[in-house]
Amino acid sequence: MITILCSGSRGDYQPYIALAQELKKLGKDVRIAGMRDYEGFVRNYDIDFYPIQADFKSLNVDEKMLREAQTADNPLKMLLTFNKMKKYGASITNEFYAACVGSELIIYHPGLTLGYFAAEKLGIPSVLASPFPMHKTKEQTSVIQYGRVKSTPFKNIISYHMLQGMLWLASKDSVKRFWKKEFGSLPKSFGRPYERHTDQKHPAVISCSNFVFERPKDWNENIHQYGYWFVEEQTDYTPPKDLLDFLNNGDKPIYIGFGSVFHEEQQEALYKLVIDALSKSGRRGIICGMGKFDNLPNNIFAIDRISHTWLFDKVAAVCHHGGAGTTAAGFRAGVPSIIIPFANDQHAWAHRSYDLGVGAKPIPIKTLTSDILASSINFALQDKIVNNSKALARNIATENGARNCAEVILDSLRR
Repeated sequence: MITILCSGSRGDYQPYIALAQELKKLGKDVRIAGMRDYEGFVRNYDIDFYPIQADFKSLNVDEKMLREAQTADNPLKMLLTFNKMKKYGASITNEFYAACVGSELIIYHPGLTLGYFAAEKLGIPSVLASPFPMHKTKEQTSVIQYGRVKSTPFKNIISYHMLQGMLWLASKDSVKRFWKKEFGSLPKSFGRPYERHTDQKHPAVISCSNFVFERPKDWNENIHQYGYWFVEEQTDYTPPKDLLDFLNNGDKPIYIGFGSVFHEEQQEALYKLVIDALSKSGRRGIICGMGKFDNLPNNIFAIDRISHTWLFDKVAAVCHHGGAGTTAAGFRAGVPSIIIPFANDQHAWAHRSYDLGVGAKPIPIKTLTSDILASSINFALQDKIVNNSKALARNIATENGARNCAEVILDSLRR
């Protein structure tokens, strides 16, 4: 049994589901260990699940602190919020360790470094699986600094020290407490494990297209990046009839959705802003995950949730918060992006979209107005942006990141 340790929101689980699907196709038993709220979501893809019973609600995590973590828009704020949240990790570490017992290999998210030390303790291989490039390189800036600072070899290396430091801060204290309580002393190799994946028995795998961020040449040969890990949907999505009618009765709309970073108190202001922007740009829109208002204008359709895989190639452009998974889905669909980053690595994907010529200039949420959004929509729909987006999608379609990384993982087991 291969166990994948996963954390984050719904979108964070999807690439790991894709990796699990490919491992199953290659004949391996695999399960994902994660928060119990996502059990139904994961099992819907016929992937086994190990539910972690402790969660933010049962631990009484301060909702204001969670909000701060979701809106940290610079490295210092990220560091402070990660530091505040670290004390809650200890309560779930024992459950994640239990999920590792009996496994033949551990795959772990970079925020769950317990996976590395558990595998070492159990005498089995571990694989670092990251949803973004995170290993040190002189060639490009990390996702917490990309687009914010000028790229130089020195600044680039420092930016990866910062990224890895924050991820390590989120998990080291919980691992330390658990290990001392359970085994009496710290692991002999206690420290950041990210740069230790340097041999074929302990590789690192990255979910990112080489046409978005090319694999750095100064990475060691056991860090593997072959493309995004896209989920294979189990069944054909059947959309609501009123959504189909909306799509079929007018120009292609703009998709607008902000995933888990959207909060209810923002609803009225954001709805008004989006309605104004669509009116000013003369476009129709599909608003997703922001609740529903009565008496919406005829050019807008609101829906709670929808498959990005099904919808994105049916719209004119995608406007979102810049989550890594949503960004990848937009790139894959071959449509322009309008990214409104709220926090963390979202700024990097917004800047990268613009730099690749497949999207509008980033609009940080604090600067968002209806005029700016309308202008960005019109910019994104220029022929050159549309054509660049289609070209990027054709390139991404040549990659099979999840399959290739699954093969790397099985090769590490054989060795």
